[in-house]
Amino acid sequence: PPQVELPYFDLCVANIPYNISSPLTFKLLAHRPAFRAAIIMYQHEFAMRLVARPGDSLYSRLAVNTQLLARVSHLLKVGKNNFRPPPKVDSSVVRIEPRHPPPPIPLLEWDGLVRLAFGRKNKTLGAAFRTSRTLQALEQNYITFKALSLGAGQQQQQPAAASIAALGSSSEPAGMDVSDDEDDDDEAAAAGGSSSMAVDGMDADAAAVQAPGARRTKGKVSPEFKELVMRVLTAGGFDQMRPAKMTQEDFLKLLADFNAADIHFS
Repeated sequence: PPQVELPYFDLCVANIPYNISSPLTFKLLAHRPAFRAAIIMYQHEFAMRLVARPGDSLYSRLAVNTQLLARVSHLLKVGKNNFRPPPKVDSSVVRIEPRHPPPPIPLLEWDGLVRLAFGRKNKTLGAAFRTSRTLQALEQNYITFKALSLGAGQQQQQPAAASIAALGSSSEPAGMDVSDDEDDDDEAAAAGGSSSMAVDGMDADAAAVQAPGARRTKGKVSPEFKELVMRVLTAGGFDQMRPAKMTQEDFLKLLADFNAADIHFS
């Protein structure tokens, strides 16, 4: 169970229940002190998603988040006929080596951006960020961040272990529409989950705060904010990029550019 604390370990070798593949993987990656390596047998399709690279058909949020935190490599495929009685699916063995130290980035922000991008992974980022509900949710975060910055100076950060564990979560608050016919759901194919972008909503006090100079109508995005988002995308050359072909470095640069403009994803 997720609430069970793991003991200290340096090496993990396991054949796990396939329906907990994603949460268990990120629970291991959140464990401190970090382990040296894990050799784990997964359902074959999940394993291929885990090790996929930019441009691969199975490249997804799962691959991006896992490879941010660890080096992953496919060791061997284990056909279902190697078991008695044979299961319905093939398996694969994967090696996971955590990166030391972990990347010094806000992980929930990272996952927020990646969720949004891979909700429409074969569309350009320019198209994904032009949808009304995406812009509305981001502008709410923008206004909230501005209000919190004026009042407290900084956002409160979630503990690193909790942030890492959240990268494997498929649950989220409602309100961000990033799904369409091409929605690439990482956990659904292997563990029955669903995935899309999570952006924090405003509280009642923050809702009354307006970004300086912004003209807002309830339920609509201010022209100034939409222009700001498009300016960030075009300045970095991201507006014509497709998430399915973006590298870790591309996502890191995009997140840094958005944060520099006070646009946040958690």
